[in-house]
Amino acid sequence: MDVVCLDMEGVVVPEIWIAFAEASGIPELKRTTRDEPDYDKLMRWRLGVLKEHGLGLPEIQKVISTIEPLEGAKEFLDELRKKCQVIILSDTFVEFAMPLMEKLGYPTLFCNSLEVAPSGEITGFKMRCENSKLTTVRCLQEMGFDTIAAGDSYNDLGMIRASRAGFLFRSTEQIKKDNPDLPAFEEYDDFLKAILETVG
Repeated sequence: MDVVCLDMEGVVVPEIWIAFAEASGIPELKRTTRDEPDYDKLMRWRLGVLKEHGLGLPEIQKVISTIEPLEGAKEFLDELRKKCQVIILSDTFVEFAMPLMEKLGYPTLFCNSLEVAPSGEITGFKMRCENSKLTTVRCLQEMGFDTIAAGDSYNDLGMIRASRAGFLFRSTEQIKKDNPDLPAFEEYDDFLKAILETVG
């Protein structure tokens, strides 16, 4: 049985931190896993920037409430879920993601959680497991599932490479150049067709 594992940000919803950077006027927060492969390092740096500016979870959630899924993403997911099981594997946090999952019809999401003070300050974060995307794909395979994986960033490459089939979707030119053997797509129709052609 096939399970399709998809990254969230950049694949079905916009990058949350980029949206928050634009809304808050803090351009350095536009840095994402497309730029920094070490997620732990990236998040600790982000929390430092938030603390420096006196911003916390309420301010981020206010921006998230205005974000809509990428155009065509819900229809893409609806069609894909008719044919196979789909899990969204993300390094984001449940406190960020759930309003977006509602807009996508509540697909299955595996992600992480934040540590938040009563004041709303984000004091830390709890990763579900180490190297969560690759670890999850390997666990699914140990349970007898075949995985098909897709994403757009450096932290997606592990699960993509470990899967029976893997794709890049709306990735950067550098990542595509560094991984020329991975099929890369820009439009949902082509992306859906490619995935479904690999589903057994």
